[in-house]
Amino acid sequence: MRLLAKQEKRKQRLRLSVLDLVPKLGNCSDEEALRQAVLLAQRAEAWGYRRYWAAEHHNMDGLACPSPEVLLAHIGALTTRIKLGSGALLLPHYAPLKAAEWFRMLAALYPGRIDLGLGRAPGGDAHTAMALSGNFLQHVARYRQSAAELLALLGDSYTYEDRPVAARPVPERQPDVWMLGTNVKSAGYAAELGTGYVFGQFMSESDGIETLRVYRKEFRPSALRTEPEAIVAVQALCAPTEREARTMADRMEAELVARGGQPPRERLVGTPEQLAERLSEFRRIYENEEFLIVTAAPDYEARLHSYRLLSEINLL
Repeated sequence: MRLLAKQEKRKQRLRLSVLDLVPKLGNCSDEEALRQAVLLAQRAEAWGYRRYWAAEHHNMDGLACPSPEVLLAHIGALTTRIKLGSGALLLPHYAPLKAAEWFRMLAALYPGRIDLGLGRAPGGDAHTAMALSGNFLQHVARYRQSAAELLALLGDSYTYEDRPVAARPVPERQPDVWMLGTNVKSAGYAAELGTGYVFGQFMSESDGIETLRVYRKEFRPSALRTEPEAIVAVQALCAPTEREARTMADRMEAELVARGGQPPRERLVGTPEQLAERLSEFRRIYENEEFLIVTAAPDYEARLHSYRLLSEINLL
């Protein structure tokens, strides 16, 4: 009976990964924010997290990463096994060829460790988006086509005016491609193109159950993926006591609103036991394989402590 209980518990282990917005906490410098991003990735690797993903934002005073591909190259040299990815690379800003070159280069440098997460948000205000890539709305309108071209480049089947064009280098193992989104439309793109899908639960007003149902039902196998795979991104803050966790979460929300930001649609706040229960319930509802955890904390020490506590929930 004891062996069966252990096997059942192992079967129910929660798969956890890190989503890092690379925030500047406590009025620190950009350099310090980037050093903390490296430290988080290293600690996440030691604590058993599956992935470290860095987000892309532009001209946002409190965030320090406009170029996840550069940060990931640096972190890859300072870690050994954790998977590294973009959460997300904002494809409307870039030519598919250049995006494929960036992530094929990473995949050649760090074989089997690179994820390419794609998004279609501007990542900044309207004027910043226009300064970066011109008419952003036009680029968003062709997002599905751009994504298809990117996948063709990763599959070595892309042509331009009937001439083959290759994204080099050509690694032995391609990046794993994911689409990030918050609604049925993004889930439909991921299903049609045969990529993994990340549902941004903490940013979404949509029904996650229906969104993931559409993704799984409509999924078409591709050269890069034969089965659907879903990750749910949640915002979570963990502390030794519920009171401590809620005090920090309320402080962070008040600071965000004071800066003109929008609080998350839903956040998970509490002790390791409480978050283990909530995440297990989410997994039952969404039937997802993994959680991508973003943590908003008042300082880097509290952020690391939260991720460490979360990493231990499978031992409860």
